[in-house]
Formats: sequence, structure tokens, C-alpha cells
Amino acid sequence: MIRATRLEDDMPARAADRELWIRSLRPAPGHAVKLLCFPHAGGSASYYVPLARGLPESVEVYGVQYPGRQDRFAETMIDDLFLLAERIHEALTPPLDGPVAFFGHSMGATVAFELIRLMERKGHTPPVRLFASARRAPSRSRDDGVHRLDDKGLVAEVSALNPSAAHAFADADFVSIVLPALRNDYRAVERYRCTEGATVSCPITTFLGTEDPKVTESEVRAWAEHTTAGLDLERFSGGHFYVEDHWPRLAAELTRRLT
Repeated sequence: MIRATRLEDDMPARAADRELWIRSLRPAPGHAVKLLCFPHAGGSASYYVPLARGLPESVEVYGVQYPGRQDRFAETMIDDLFLLAERIHEALTPPLDGPVAFFGHSMGATVAFELIRLMERKGHTPPVRLFASARRAPSRSRDDGVHRLDDKGLVAEVSALNPSAAHAFADADFVSIVLPALRNDYRAVERYRCTEGATVSCPITTFLGTEDPKVTESEVRAWAEHTTAGLDLERFSGGHFYVEDHWPRLAAELTRRLT
């Protein structure tokens, strides 16, 4: 006998799935807006704890936890950004209530962009703003071949981008834990190709480290081609992981646009 599924029957499963993907980093009772943060390649939701601490109480902060890292280490990773956006969308159905903004650093900016496009195709209200950090525009994707490097080469690449984390990569146990997620995510990023003419209807703010070896200012300004609501750009001193030296200022820039 086939039993009809009622909405309330599915609610516990949906709630569990959302808690798996969407992590509360700083609750804010009576909040005005929610900020959902998308990690970089190899990153996790907890990376954004310093940002959450610097935002006002009117902003409730969440981080997306991709499979294959931290407490989701045993889960199968996703090496397709379109599919990753679909899985996050499923976890966010129904959407978070009230106004929401997205912040994505590096790979996370592209994931956030594709999620917004999916939300709009499904008829959901898009975020009030996308913050795209240290990421070239979707139409400027390219394959740098990083995911095809051997383990030593991949470690060298990541250490060069984030010198503050280089000491951690000297630990063989640490490398064995994080390298699979790094390789998976680089594969996803380098294989990604944006749909021609893809745009979102929310404004976009881009953040750029002026010494970033992976992203040029012209590639960042090209995000203007992917929004119908306008673009602005903020520069920070530093490289690809400039955020780690500028959490307070980054929080201030977000606050200014969200409140």
C-alpha cells in the first residue's frame, strides 16, 4: 500500500538535512538580516567564526558545511559546483525566513552565485546582496591544472596562497585529512564553466586582495556582467586570503551594506 506523504511527515528529515548543511555561527534574536557564508576550496563553515564575531547583533550568521570535511568527513564529496548548489538548495527548502545575504570567499562565491540562479529559477526570493570575495567573475573561469598536481605540488600551491597556514601543511596527519577535500574542490572549480549570459537580480559587492596572484581586478570587475542590479568593489591589502588580516574591516564593510 502506498502512503501519501504529508508535509509534516517530511519536516523532521528536512530539519535534519538543513542542520547538516547549514551551521549557526552566531544566533541573533530579533535579527534584521541573515548572512549565509560559503567556504573556499577545502574550507569549512567554522572558517567564518571570526567574521561572525565582528558583525552587529542585528545580523544572524550561518556557514555552509560541505560534505567531506570536519564532522562530514566520511561523506562523499561533490566535485561539481552546479550539483553542490542543488544540494544546498534542497537543504534550504523552505528558504530561511526574512532578508538573507550571501558571502562567498573564492570557490564559495561561485557556489553562492549558482545557488542564487537556482533560487530565481525556482521562483524563490533571491538574497538582498551577494558578497563575492577573492574570486574572478563566473565567465572568467579557467583550468589552472591544480587538481592534477601530485600531493606535494598541491600542498605547495595552497601554502603559497595562504602562507599563514603553511606550518599546518608540514604535519603529515593534517595533510592526509585535508588533501582529499582540497583536490576535490579544485577539481570542481577548474571544471566549472558558467552558462553564457548568466545573471542574478541582486546587487553584488566584490572584495579583492590587491596582491592576490590568482585574481586580477579586471576579472573581479567582470562580475558586473552577471548582475542586473549593480556592482561595487572594495580593495584590501594582501593576497588571496587577505580576509585573515582584515576580519574587522570586512565585518564593517558588510555591516555598512546590510544595515
